[in-house]
Amino acid sequence: MEIQDYLRILQSRWKIIAITTVVAILGALGASLLTTPIYEASTRLFVSTSAGSSVNEVYQGNLFSQQRVTSYTKLLTGETLAQRTIDKLDLGGTAAALASQVKASSAPDTVLIDVKVQDPSPERARDIANALSDEFVVMARELETPEKGGAPAARVVVEQQAQTPSTPVSPKTLRNLALGAAVGLLLGIAFAVLRDRLDNTVKDRRTVEELAGSALIGTIPFDKERQTQQAINFAEGNSSSAEAYRELRTNLQFLEVDNPPRVIVVTSSLPTEGKTTTAINIALVLAEGGQNVCLVEGDLRKPRVSKYLGVVGSVGLSSVLAGKADLDAVLQPTQYSGLTVLASGPIPPNPSELLGTETARHALAELRGRFDYVIVDASPLLPVTDATVLTAMSDGALVIARHAETKRDQLSRAVGNLQSVGATILGTIITMTPSRGRGVYEYKYYYETDKSLPQMQQAVPAQPAVQQQAPQQQAPQQQAPQPPVQQQAQYVRDEYPQQPYGGDPQEVPAYQGAPAYQGAYNGDQGQQWYGGPDHYGNEQQSGAPVPPTPRRTRRYRDDQEPWSETDAPRDHTQ
Repeated sequence: MEIQDYLRILQSRWKIIAITTVVAILGALGASLLTTPIYEASTRLFVSTSAGSSVNEVYQGNLFSQQRVTSYTKLLTGETLAQRTIDKLDLGGTAAALASQVKASSAPDTVLIDVKVQDPSPERARDIANALSDEFVVMARELETPEKGGAPAARVVVEQQAQTPSTPVSPKTLRNLALGAAVGLLLGIAFAVLRDRLDNTVKDRRTVEELAGSALIGTIPFDKERQTQQAINFAEGNSSSAEAYRELRTNLQFLEVDNPPRVIVVTSSLPTEGKTTTAINIALVLAEGGQNVCLVEGDLRKPRVSKYLGVVGSVGLSSVLAGKADLDAVLQPTQYSGLTVLASGPIPPNPSELLGTETARHALAELRGRFDYVIVDASPLLPVTDATVLTAMSDGALVIARHAETKRDQLSRAVGNLQSVGATILGTIITMTPSRGRGVYEYKYYYETDKSLPQMQQAVPAQPAVQQQAPQQQAPQQQAPQPPVQQQAQYVRDEYPQQPYGGDPQEVPAYQGAPAYQGAYNGDQGQQWYGGPDHYGNEQQSGAPVPPTPRRTRRYRDDQEPWSETDAPRDHTQ
């Protein structure tokens, strides 16, 4: 694994790391709160020998004292001194337990001994430390006094008495919290890497393309609204989901330029991967692009298209395949322009056998001849073979994989089922991808950035202007006035960006056959448009409602009309 892979894991599995770190910190805090506070009291002992009369004797006595210090630290933590302290203070417990609470240490090349006693009670710790020191002074005198009497070879003096401690030495809450955070962070990273290594679901383009052997042509983000309203209203839809389907439509139309697929099966490995919702919106987005689309409810086991689109599902594909109805009688128009639905009909007992008949092949061929695109919502590939049979009769299949849900072996087996019958896999689609994170683009921001620009209710693709012959120089023939007909808007390029109310060159609507605007712009919004002679010399009805252009600027005319006074191009050389 490279550094980028680890960074990707940290970014995608940050929740595991955060949860593990928080749990470790809470565990350290709980342990600190549940631990009994321990207080520590300390005394200091001074070890000396009898002074000599010469410098050499003093030096020898100092070395002797340092050697005694090493031995005394062992005696201070022994059970003999602990038992004498218990007897003096009349304490409960054993000598071994008390000895474990005592610590003795000395700095190198010194004759000082620090004695520390820990106990849950600060007063008890103080008393034990003082009693222990006093008993050691007596014990050292007994050990250093010769048997025949005389001065002891060394003596011990309590240089500092123990005081009552005010703060506990254990637990150290801040240290425990910092340690818990560090341990939790390391464990979280380890768990994240382990989880990523053990995760066998598909989540990225490279994995899907390797398993399917075909290109990823679409990535559909997760949208909560699709759980209740499966069909997207593309006429008003500018969300990330709508733009994802528009991108999918573009990729689908350019899969094979010379022979584009027209009968397309949409399927998945298992249910609940979003195949029906994807099939519906693929049909809708193709219809939005001006195509005549038929959506076939090819899932004869668990049909959902008729329910989601509100069409009659009691008659349909199974009725045609069983010879009980003609195809014309079961095709149903929908509320969406350009979309026709062929429902599933009654659920048959043998869907696979019914879909594998020649009647089904002829039905798909007939639909191919009537519609620009035929989108078939088929059953999942792994539970049944219906989708495999349908794909063999069509131009190919789109295989759906749900982000972080579809397992790699499931996708691989589903693709293998299609390849075993020689079916074509047009591409793969990942659905329900995270709507936030790196690499996610929001189209809505771009679309709604400037509210000041004029908005069109619904744009109609412009038709190419028809080349008209120049009128001959002859008297025009008078014709009866015709009622005004609304002309379809075309778009011409504004060639005067520096004119008043101009700006950057942009596309502005022009209307074929519209009368010229007469009169100068007076700065108000109450300007009137009225009819005038067209380029054939025919008088148009006065006061005909002609929609004005959004911008009152001079522009070149490319609609083959003669230049009017206000439309004529300005001579920039003057």
